[in-house]
Amino acid sequence: QLVESGGGLVQAGTSLRLSCAPSGDAFSMYTIGWFRQAPGKEREFVAASRWSGDYTAYAESVKGRFTISRSNAKTTMDLQMNSLRPEDSAVYFCAARRSGFSTIIRTFERDYSSWGQGTRVTVSS
Repeated sequence: QLVESGGGLVQAGTSLRLSCAPSGDAFSMYTIGWFRQAPGKEREFVAASRWSGDYTAYAESVKGRFTISRSNAKTTMDLQMNSLRPEDSAVYFCAARRSGFSTIIRTFERDYSSWGQGTRVTVSS
């Protein structure tokens, strides 16, 4: 089970931090991904990381602005979003896939088997 938190309404240029809290399993062998879906659009990949944090991937549209990392408490996989733009407005979902020792980060939603309910991010101009 995955639970997202941290969404909200912010102004363009500001920051927001989303958290994804997995439960009920040993996530050390998992990859956690963040996806988003804007109204009327397909769900798209944003970022992903192995639970260990040693391998990550980002969509081109968020590179340099978003950072995915595990929290210091090692209980959540967070998405730090800086320099937010109105086009970042969407419902953000976290997802998990059992990746084992693979260092290849999957970016297609079909590769992820567990999904959270989503948290809404709205960026006003």
